[in-house]
Amino acid sequence: MRLSPREREVIRQATVEVAGPSARVLLFGSHTRPELRGGDIDLLIELAEPVADRWHLGVRLGAQIQMKLGLQKIDILVADPATPASPILDAARHDGIPV
Repeated sequence: MRLSPREREVIRQATVEVAGPSARVLLFGSHTRPELRGGDIDLLIELAEPVADRWHLGVRLGAQIQMKLGLQKIDILVADPATPASPILDAARHDGIPV
């Protein structure tokens, strides 16, 4: 995992603030591979309860993280029980690392 302890803590704390304490955060994509450089931070936020607007929640969370870490490319997928299956979601769940 190519996230520092501080980055991990910021992501966890921002997720609790925006999505609640039961939200699960997984890092997936290039930042899970220490031999790679660069790339964006790909996060999957899994929620136990449905939310009215997953996109808006993801935008708010991304903004919160960037305010604390500085500008960087962050891609956030938000999944709740109503989220339909998709290849990217399946891959994130399969390969993701808890933050």
